[in-house]
Amino acid sequence: MADKPEPDGIVLTEAQKKSRRQRSIAIALALGVLVILFFAVTMVKGPAVLVRPM
Repeated sequence: MADKPEPDGIVLTEAQKKSRRQRSIAIALALGVLVILFFAVTMVKGPAVLVRPM
């Protein structure tokens, strides 16, 4: 019998964890920029963009 139980799933190295964190931050920043861009375009077009016939 082993002293240490085997970890479940994949165990990431420190380099992989750092890379994943940097990628997550980049995706979050890109998403934030996209949200700000959509908001800015909506404000430039004016509130009439929300008033349209059904």
